[in-house]
Amino acid sequence: MSKQSVENLLAKGGSDKEFRVKYDNVMSKEKFVELAIADGYDFTIEELTQVIRENGDQFENYGNPPKRSIWG
Repeated sequence: MSKQSVENLLAKGGSDKEFRVKYDNVMSKEKFVELAIADGYDFTIEELTQVIRENGDQFENYGNPPKRSIWG
């Protein structure tokens, strides 16, 4: 489990729209992390929260269709 894994996922979401949309439609951090683990990433909710906070972003989504401002 690592913050680097979170950063890798956020970078992939920043460059891959289909990947990003899949995660933008998840409403909770718990489901977000479950989906990430299923995709081969290994991190905890706490690590996700820490990286998002360090980047000055928020997890909450906005708009229709839903979007997040976390993608690198």
